[in-house]
Amino acid sequence: MARRSMRTIVAGALLFVAFTDSSLAAGDPARGRQLATALCGRCHATGPAGASPLPAAPPFRTLKERYPIESLAEGLAEGLVAGHPAMPEVQLEPAAIADFLAYLGSL
Repeated sequence: MARRSMRTIVAGALLFVAFTDSSLAAGDPARGRQLATALCGRCHATGPAGASPLPAAPPFRTLKERYPIESLAEGLAEGLVAGHPAMPEVQLEPAAIADFLAYLGSL
């Protein structure tokens, strides 16, 4: 429990530093698209059109309609785990998180 709490504090501090640095806060949507395709494209539609390969997986273009995509930052830093067993744990560094979120925001 204490180890998880420490990871949460460290992840939060890294995110604070990353998102207060304007070069990281902006992110690179092109790199984010590559991450989304490589890490998530097996199940999710990661582009601006098309159906998800796994019908239950929401297309990424609809995520910002469901909730603020910035809320994914902490989960991506700590290790995003979904409520279903088919989704692998995804953990990214702050620069990659900024890129990923910039891509999601561009859809």
